[in-house]
Amino acid sequence: MKTYDAIVVGAGHNGLTNAAFLAKSGLNVLCVEKNDYIGGAAVSRNLYKDWIYSNCSYVCSLLRPEIFRALELHRHGLQVTPYGGGVTFMQNGDYFGNYWDHEVHHREFARFSKHDADAYDRYSADVMRQCRFIRDFLMRTPPDPTSFKPRDISELIHLGGKLLEMGEDRIYDTIRFWTMSVAEYLDEYFETDVIKTALSGSGIIGTALGIHSPGTAYVLLHHYMGDVDGNVGSWGYARGGMGSVSKAIAGAFQAYGGELRTDAGVEQIVVKDGKVKGVALTTGEEIDARIVVSGMDVKRTFLKCMDKNDLPDSFYNRVKNFKIRGSSGKVNIALDGMPSFPALPKGSPLLDGDMHFIDSMERMERAYDDWKEGTWSKDPYIDMVIPTVNDPTMAPPGKHFMSCFVQYCPPKVEGREWTDEERDQFGQTVINQIAEYSPDFKDLILHAEVRTPKEIENEAGLTEGNIFHGELTMDQLLFNRPVPGYAQYRGPVAGLYMCGSSTHPGGGVMAAPGANAAREILLDLKRHNTVPENFGDD
Repeated sequence: MKTYDAIVVGAGHNGLTNAAFLAKSGLNVLCVEKNDYIGGAAVSRNLYKDWIYSNCSYVCSLLRPEIFRALELHRHGLQVTPYGGGVTFMQNGDYFGNYWDHEVHHREFARFSKHDADAYDRYSADVMRQCRFIRDFLMRTPPDPTSFKPRDISELIHLGGKLLEMGEDRIYDTIRFWTMSVAEYLDEYFETDVIKTALSGSGIIGTALGIHSPGTAYVLLHHYMGDVDGNVGSWGYARGGMGSVSKAIAGAFQAYGGELRTDAGVEQIVVKDGKVKGVALTTGEEIDARIVVSGMDVKRTFLKCMDKNDLPDSFYNRVKNFKIRGSSGKVNIALDGMPSFPALPKGSPLLDGDMHFIDSMERMERAYDDWKEGTWSKDPYIDMVIPTVNDPTMAPPGKHFMSCFVQYCPPKVEGREWTDEERDQFGQTVINQIAEYSPDFKDLILHAEVRTPKEIENEAGLTEGNIFHGELTMDQLLFNRPVPGYAQYRGPVAGLYMCGSSTHPGGGVMAAPGANAAREILLDLKRHNTVPENFGDD
């Protein structure tokens, strides 16, 4: 029977990235995927006639440029085009526009508040300062603060040096920023409710927290620290949908000689004499490997795909207590044409960006209140885009695809499983809110796919449908992610590694966890490092 150098479990973008770098170093690598398609949550699926749905992740920014270059993803067809700005529709018939052109953006702020227009430059500079700080650590392995190994001491010194470069006042600001709520943070700059509301959305997307919850200021930063074409904070569309990202990474993996198998779900990671032996598939087949790398989230890996007896009790209990809480839903819609939004001027460039339909901080917090009570938000926060305005390959000529990411949507309804009727009611809630601002929207709907955390977990394997593989709070970041003592991608069993978003630096289509884990594996094997060493900003 063939024995592989490494088996990577899960062909999501992190698993594929890890497998690609291992294969590039010359290892014999097999990547196994439970579905009959690859990509995990970064997929493009033909779910209705000739429409292509990005039915989980839907926009691109966080993918690290070092990884893009190292795997030559352009050679495998990946194109990401930036989109400009966005809009928040208001109940009084007005709107607040978010423009990439600085002068236009300043005028739009001033239309509501001259104070806020001037404050935005200070806000933007302060947030970008935090982005520059954290970006330096995205492609680095977190140090173990309890270790006296030279490498860990060196990394701690590097971290301290970066803090010292900021100066005393900025160090205080940074510590406060990482622990405060997005609402409190925005209050320090702005006075206008709709402006704070428009900016606060990035602090709660994908997380089971509200705008007043401590730690949401960092979640805002997590959404700001990516880039498209070198523009930090920009977002873009992957041509052909988000599955194009996974397809390109898989192309690189296979070009390096890697083997990819779909319809190959893992029942158990097999351990013998305290070391991994391989994996047992749901079909009963066993495949041997010297190393097993899990791209699954930490709970799925250790609570569902491993024998508890193979794990230390303390580790097992920490994993059980790791916070992975579902809070997001998705509604994907095929449209017969472009819906109109009367509040916007004809031909507005804002239609190319993200659209939102909550205009006050009070409404934002009430949406979270519904989730806390165990039901979906009756007045939800929707992050809606129509990528076919930018990318016509995703729908037939003259038709459109609409993606709606929704906060909040619980993994269970009042503690019990979702019914099909409740799922449909959730979808109708989203459709009704959009229709309040677009009179012809409902008439254009040809097909709608509604996804609660239940559907997201069943398909993509994300525990409770949590898109980040775990909350992005201070107790679960850096050397605490996923649990203290295991933040350097190595599992508690010899030969077992983790490369999913439950590890540093967290979720989003970033690929950094997969690359960082590959670097640690190659270090342990004393193999040539194929992972880019160009840390931090370019």
